[in-house]
Amino acid sequence: MVPSAGTSHAMVTVWFDGGCSLCRREIALMKRLDRRKAIRFINLESAQACPLDRETLLARFHAEEDGHLYEGAAAFAAMWRAIPLLRPMGLAARNPVILTVLQWGYGQFLRFRPFLQRLTRRLES
Repeated sequence: MVPSAGTSHAMVTVWFDGGCSLCRREIALMKRLDRRKAIRFINLESAQACPLDRETLLARFHAEEDGHLYEGAAAFAAMWRAIPLLRPMGLAARNPVILTVLQWGYGQFLRFRPFLQRLTRRLES
C-alpha cells in the first residue's frame, strides 16, 4: 500500500531486531540521519505492544507511516521519506515499478541476511 503523494513528513514507527548486529548497525545509521526525530524506533527485544506478532515482525522489516503498515522495501521507503537526505529515494519508491524492483532486491537481501548477520557479529567481537 502506498500513501498519497500529499503525505509529507508523517511520523514513522520502525520495528527492528535489537538482537541482530546487522540491524543495530543499520538503525544506528538511520538514527544519526534522523535529525528531526521523525522516526520512532522500537526494539523488538523490549517492545510491549506490536501491530503484528513478534515472529512476523522479525522475519521482515516493518514500518508504519500515516496509519499504514508496510513491510519489506515499502517499509524502508517509508523510513527514507522521514529523513530529508533519503526522502527522494522514498518518494521514488511510490512508483510501482521502482517499488517492485526494490522489493525484489529486498528479497535477495533476505537470502544473504544470515551470512551478513554472522559477519557483523564477528566484527563486533
